Amino acid sequence: MAMAERGRPRNFDRAQALRKAMDVFWSKGYEGASLTDLTEAMGINSPSLYGAFGSKESLFREAVELYRDTEGGSGRRALEDAPTAREGIQSMLLASAERFTAPGHPPGCMIVLGAPSGCVNHASVGDFLGDNRREMQSRILARLHAGAANGELPAGADLKGLAAFYTTVLHGMSIQARDGATRKTLQAVARQAMCAWDALAGALPDHARP
Repeated sequence: MAMAERGRPRNFDRAQALRKAMDVFWSKGYEGASLTDLTEAMGINSPSLYGAFGSKESLFREAVELYRDTEGGSGRRALEDAPTAREGIQSMLLASAERFTAPGHPPGCMIVLGAPSGCVNHASVGDFLGDNRREMQSRILARLHAGAANGELPAGADLKGLAAFYTTVLHGMSIQARDGATRKTLQAVARQAMCAWDALAGALPDHARP
């Protein structure tokens, strides 16, 4: 048996082990998730973890990608699938309110809460998550540009500022969820955040409103 496989159960399921690791990182963050936490959840020992995933950081990066493709993708899909930009933003926030408080999962967003940006001890991890958060903001901005092109927002609207605003709301909802906010509270936050859109769209002349 190769050294990398020593201690790995015969029925080792890499995908299942990765999902277990995702839950640990989601719950405890990168720094807070110890090797013991990870190996116990994954059902393997440390040599097997390193053999299968390379390092704790590599495991974390794979876990984040899994999160993005599964539980973490609901807000992104809601943003992009809605017929209008306003509906996309509102659907994204409401989908996130549901996801952040889903029973059986850690509260909040793994990408927001996994590690602080600029973390000195694990700068590459913080930078990686920061890149993921900026990528979501870029998606929001792209959806706003599409909406503006369709006449859903007034000419000259500060789309970058609006994208930053809704990204901030999204991140704040995640932190609120981690601190115990209920789904009802987060849904109310989402709806109140749409008042900013309505105030901005109110600048449109009546004939130009969608």
